[in-house]
Amino acid sequence: MPAPGVCLNILETRNKQNGYGCVANPEKFLNQDFQELKQYCLIRGVRYIDKMFPPDRNSIGEGILSPSDLARVVWLRPAKIAPNPSFILDGVSRFDFGQGLLGNCWFLASIGALTFQNDVFGQVVPLEQTFDENYCGLFHFRFWRFGRWVDVVIDDKLPTINGRLIFVNSKDQNEFWPALLEKAYAKVCGSYTDMSAGSPSEAMMDFTGGVHMCIRLSDPPPNLWELMYRAGQSKSLMSCGTPQGETPANTVLPNGLVQGHAYTVTGVKQTMSQGKLVNLVRLWNPWGKGEWNGDWSDRSSLWKTVSAQDRDMCLSVDDDGEFWMTMEDFCKFYTDLDICSLCPDFFEENSSRHWKTSFYEGRWVAGTTAGGCMNNKDTFWTNPQYRVKIDGEYSEKDGDKNMLVSLIQKPDKRNRRLVQHLHIGFSVFEVTENYKAQSGKFPASFFSRRAPVAQTKTYMNAREVMEFLMLKPGEYLIVPSTFNSNETATFILTILSKTETHGYENSGDHKHEPVEKLENVTKVQDDENKKNFFRQHSDKYEEVDAEQLQKLLNENILKGDLKSGGFSIDACRSMVALMDTSITGKLNSEEFVRLWKKVVTYKDIFFLTDVSRTGTLSLSELRNAIVASGMRVSDDMLNLMALRYSVSSRHMTLESFISLILRLDCMKKIFKQLSDGKIMNLRESEWIYISMYT
Repeated sequence: MPAPGVCLNILETRNKQNGYGCVANPEKFLNQDFQELKQYCLIRGVRYIDKMFPPDRNSIGEGILSPSDLARVVWLRPAKIAPNPSFILDGVSRFDFGQGLLGNCWFLASIGALTFQNDVFGQVVPLEQTFDENYCGLFHFRFWRFGRWVDVVIDDKLPTINGRLIFVNSKDQNEFWPALLEKAYAKVCGSYTDMSAGSPSEAMMDFTGGVHMCIRLSDPPPNLWELMYRAGQSKSLMSCGTPQGETPANTVLPNGLVQGHAYTVTGVKQTMSQGKLVNLVRLWNPWGKGEWNGDWSDRSSLWKTVSAQDRDMCLSVDDDGEFWMTMEDFCKFYTDLDICSLCPDFFEENSSRHWKTSFYEGRWVAGTTAGGCMNNKDTFWTNPQYRVKIDGEYSEKDGDKNMLVSLIQKPDKRNRRLVQHLHIGFSVFEVTENYKAQSGKFPASFFSRRAPVAQTKTYMNAREVMEFLMLKPGEYLIVPSTFNSNETATFILTILSKTETHGYENSGDHKHEPVEKLENVTKVQDDENKKNFFRQHSDKYEEVDAEQLQKLLNENILKGDLKSGGFSIDACRSMVALMDTSITGKLNSEEFVRLWKKVVTYKDIFFLTDVSRTGTLSLSELRNAIVASGMRVSDDMLNLMALRYSVSSRHMTLESFISLILRLDCMKKIFKQLSDGKIMNLRESEWIYISMYT
């Protein structure tokens, strides 16, 4: 049985701190270790077959092949497809391959861009792989997936019909890196079908783990060509797309361009033509054929107006899918430009200042930290908050954009096609002087009195939203949110800044707006009266076990307050274990009185914070109740409590609330007693001893 998710989350956090999941030490995708699998195959003299992505119809998926064609698919190793299979032949190039039956031009356009950056290509495609020495039918590739690099293992069985590859195919039948790379990415997505339709930026980010910048070409920046030139000189990947036609079909227009299609930006060039400076963009169609036939296309007479040197350098009259067009036509016929880079230094002409990156993972949970957009005035403040301080001085000449904020939502499904993206966005607020001393989460009143200084233009149901901002030095609060409240999802927030920036997640030291004080809580009987009551209901040893405690709580102490059937026997066993100092499985009079006091106190807190008067706590009311109990928890901890103790309606009963607070109080005291205040070291027997009885 695998470890619980909370344990895995802690391990993942620790592993990241130790460098696990970086490009030099990637995480093992689906826990498959390439070196171990390779040694196993070599020692036993067998060819590897991947049980996690087997050569069968499930790995292809449904919808891209007809049932009759699917029945004809045979999975073959390269040696059965080509006479002399090689991983790479004569280097890598965008001209090595062309698109197959799969509608993944977005992915292949990204591969085309990848071939221009040898260092980045080597990160994704380990170049030492061959079909010669130590070949055992096993290959691996690396992708950046939502905050961490993963190493993906595959076998080299590829789907064919009549001995020919049905998906991406190489121009030289003996070269197999494109088909194997596509298979590895299909495994990450869930199947080949899960690669149908997408945005090149998705794959380019998975190839770089870097910065994504999206430029709407309907409103391009005035320095677009210079920006593209600098991106081309840096380790950047660039792609673009044409607008969708009336149907999803990739219709070829009279000008040679394909509707709803992804292209790779493969170069930019300035040239003199007829006494004028012309800015040109070079593009490549991942079909490997089909080109633009307008101005500056392969057979355009305009090439006769440039110098022989420029013509020889740029012009290639082949139907290889690559062509030139002017920057004006580029902005006219394409909708957007995506640039992905290892770092954003190409944003500005002077790249001497290196941008700083801050990276945070968070989660929206319905009822606790999924407050929705600012339309939800009462709950917006419950969203995760990130406090950022920008150092330095500001002058008018520094009015350029100095911060990029990216928000990515992580999928909750194994198969890419099943992922339902929420509408996401973020708002940025300036922390004014009167709030700089605020410790912990900013309250609703903060947001009701001020407008954001920056925000996403719209909430989009996309994998990523990003904005390029100009923020003066100072303190800011960044609030990522879904558009609707009570939508659960995990996200990554990345903040890049030109200047030194200090940031942190802002919920750990939570201080809510003051709730009504507890001086007016009804006083219960004094300790002696409680002890007398206890003696009347305890056994001959003056102790009570879980069954007796259940009866006392449900029928006496909390009679009339319990709305959902009362405490279960399991809940009462847990209470006994938490309060049992003598480890007898029973409570003596001192332990019972201490528990009684806590139960009544927590009951009063419960009804005090149940402002909706429903007899249950909504998960936003739960936050107030925990604060009123004198404890502080982070958003992550609050989310876990809600998932563990709330009912399906996302509300918490009195019984569940008392059980939760008792456990939280007890675990805090255990940590305080056994730790140095920061770290607790336990032997295995000690850990099991505590966890099994509390």
